[in-house]
Amino acid sequence: MDVSEVGALAARIRSEIGKAVVGQDDAVNLLLTALFAGGHVLLEGPPGTAKTLLAQCFARTVALDYGRIQFTPDLMPGDVIGANLFNFQTSTFSLTRGPVFCELLLADEINRTPPKTQAALLEAMQERHVTIDGKSHPLSPRFTVVATQNPIEQQGTYPLPEAQLDRFLFKHVLDYPSAQQERAIIVGHGSRTGQMDPRSFGVEAVAERAAIDAAIETVAKVRLTDEVVGYIVDLVRATRESTDIETGASPRAGAMLAVAARARAALDGRDYVIPDDVKSLAAPALRHRLILSAAAEIEGRKVDHVLSGLVERVAAPR
Repeated sequence: MDVSEVGALAARIRSEIGKAVVGQDDAVNLLLTALFAGGHVLLEGPPGTAKTLLAQCFARTVALDYGRIQFTPDLMPGDVIGANLFNFQTSTFSLTRGPVFCELLLADEINRTPPKTQAALLEAMQERHVTIDGKSHPLSPRFTVVATQNPIEQQGTYPLPEAQLDRFLFKHVLDYPSAQQERAIIVGHGSRTGQMDPRSFGVEAVAERAAIDAAIETVAKVRLTDEVVGYIVDLVRATRESTDIETGASPRAGAMLAVAARARAALDGRDYVIPDDVKSLAAPALRHRLILSAAAEIEGRKVDHVLSGLVERVAAPR
């Protein structure tokens, strides 16, 4: 598969998702980028902005084995990864696999469960295997987490620790649709009753697993010049030197941004990365990895505003 075929494959996936999800083009593009880059995505937005439906449609279009966890305050780690249960008939322990044993996991409202349960996903997200009673169990090499959280209600929520946030390739903030998009949503969804299911919108699989694997191999071959590598390094290091930021991006952030930039280039039909690929992904790739300084918070500064200023100041190669 060449990069033009990767772009065509992405266009078919976008078109199929568009049957059910109106707007949210940026979110769809980031999901595609994460799929080809092997990363995880955190979606943050108010209720009713199609976060769950988007994940369901995405999983269906790329024929991934889909799983879902509705995070609640009483959820335990064993409810996520599974446990060895004693079988009284055979007098042996048998593994009961948790919902994490899938290819695309929707972690719905992940900030509504305590850190102990949130941490159950750490090993799965980073290593793509889980450890139960001292034994390692591999997950699918395609294992991808799409997590959602609601920024409006803070009562009864548990902010994700920085260590887990750093495992997400992107954090995307969904906004309300435009007036035209909202009209299209009401026309398309307003006459439906019951659960919004991708099948009811005619969403079908348009990408075989072999095609996804071939696209991932193609993305890995996209050229990343020394000049663009230097630009990524300068951008990441600038987050550590800014007086507005207490904790900057980690070296892992730079490496993941490079992989994502390769995927973004392939989606645009190019076999080489340009600085604009890095610029377009800087906000979703870095916003959740930065902690503002106390002075910046007192002044009411926002992470996205500080980050956009850094991107403007760091010189890009020509």
